[in-house]
Amino acid sequence: MDRTEPPEPVTVFEPGARPAPLVFDAPHSGRHYPEDFGHTAGIELLMGGEDRFVDELVADASRHGATLVVANFARTYIDPNRRLSDIDTVLLDGDWHEEPAPSIMSERGVGLVFRLIGDGTSIYDRKLTAADITKRIEHYWRPYHECLAAMIERTVTRHRICYHLDCHSMMPVGNELAPDPGKDRADFVLGDLDGASCEPGFTRKVADTLEGLGYSVAINDPYKGALIVERYGQPDKSVHSLQIEINRKLYMDLETLERGEGFEKLRADMGTLAEAIADYARSQAN
Repeated sequence: MDRTEPPEPVTVFEPGARPAPLVFDAPHSGRHYPEDFGHTAGIELLMGGEDRFVDELVADASRHGATLVVANFARTYIDPNRRLSDIDTVLLDGDWHEEPAPSIMSERGVGLVFRLIGDGTSIYDRKLTAADITKRIEHYWRPYHECLAAMIERTVTRHRICYHLDCHSMMPVGNELAPDPGKDRADFVLGDLDGASCEPGFTRKVADTLEGLGYSVAINDPYKGALIVERYGQPDKSVHSLQIEINRKLYMDLETLERGEGFEKLRADMGTLAEAIADYARSQAN
């Protein structure tokens, strides 16, 4: 956890040898908590909202030829995987610039700017103004998307196709703010918007590789994908986006929120996955 302003809202790790038509992104691994956050919820609760260490788990992606895009800011401050219209009107003090369109996520308290954390703890003891939220959009949300869009566009220009893996983590059991409260989850959940965000071969390649490594995989249950795969997954334009959720029990101590004994094995296995789908992406570009 870092309360200082990050030097940049996003970091790009360039591909190593043999660049592949492949982009990884980790939008929720940021550990910077800007000074103006002003939360009253405990920092341990907010840290539990991070996709902690996912950026480290997929760090070998660039070594295998992928471009890796990583957000540096905490997703509870502003979530790059939410639409700009997904404004929680319960949290808003005054009017928004245009008509808000809160989704079910805002209704659960986890919209563009989170209002709740954990099993329903309030993050703030105040409301946020339109100026507060606009600053977060302009300094964090928008630069992240501009960077990710540029890396995907660059990949398509170079290779005529792009495969994109949007990387997240999830609790082993859904909490009260999740779509599946109280339910046990697979080791990995892949979300392709029921087949709309990528060609089925990509989803199948990721699933088969993970199952071959001994993991259980669910597809579109309980997570089908959110804004990022909706925004960038355009198979008709040769961009194939897939969301992946990694079960935290595989690599993290859920009590201390630190790396667990399974961390190194999982990181190695995620490197194996990156290598496999980089080869797949290259084969599709030929």
